[in-house]
Amino acid sequence: MNPSRLKVRGANSTQEASQTEVTELIERASGGDFEAFGELYGIYLDRIYRYVFYQLREKMTAEDLTEEIFLKAWRAIGSYKGKGQAFSSWLYRIAHNHVIDEFRSRRKQMVSLEAEMEIAAEVAEPQQEMERGLTEQGMLRLISCLPQKQKQVIVLKFVEGLDNREIGQITGKSQGAIRISQMRALTALRQRLHGENQENES
Repeated sequence: MNPSRLKVRGANSTQEASQTEVTELIERASGGDFEAFGELYGIYLDRIYRYVFYQLREKMTAEDLTEEIFLKAWRAIGSYKGKGQAFSSWLYRIAHNHVIDEFRSRRKQMVSLEAEMEIAAEVAEPQQEMERGLTEQGMLRLISCLPQKQKQVIVLKFVEGLDNREIGQITGKSQGAIRISQMRALTALRQRLHGENQENES
């Protein structure tokens, strides 16, 4: 497997592995074993692609950026020490930085809601709903209206299922700041959902 030929195609090749297996693969990859890194790629591809896709809402751009993220991870894996930080959090941190750079380069903070149907079909379903009775399409629509920083913590919390400590490691924010951002985002989502429900009832 050649690093230059690492490709993303809709992030549909996720593998399962125990923590022990992951640790062994990291050790081998850190020693220059790209086959081992290829297995790590298969394990984490779906999660990283989904995170990027939720932020950008553009399939081809998300695929390209995910490829760049894993190439960056391959080049930097020797620096991963694993002390107090899960490998997944380390990968999410790289992804977070790439997404921020992408937004800065394009100066684009919001995406069009016209891509909702494609998003609902292509992105893996969220792990839990944020409001009772809220469909996946509805949740995606509401999330897309949040400011970028709030959108990131909501995606990491409710779509990826990470705890606040892990989110803090990824975003570089304190757990207190993460909680405040989540509260503000959830308040905004509830208000918007309440407004939509009232419109539907009228």
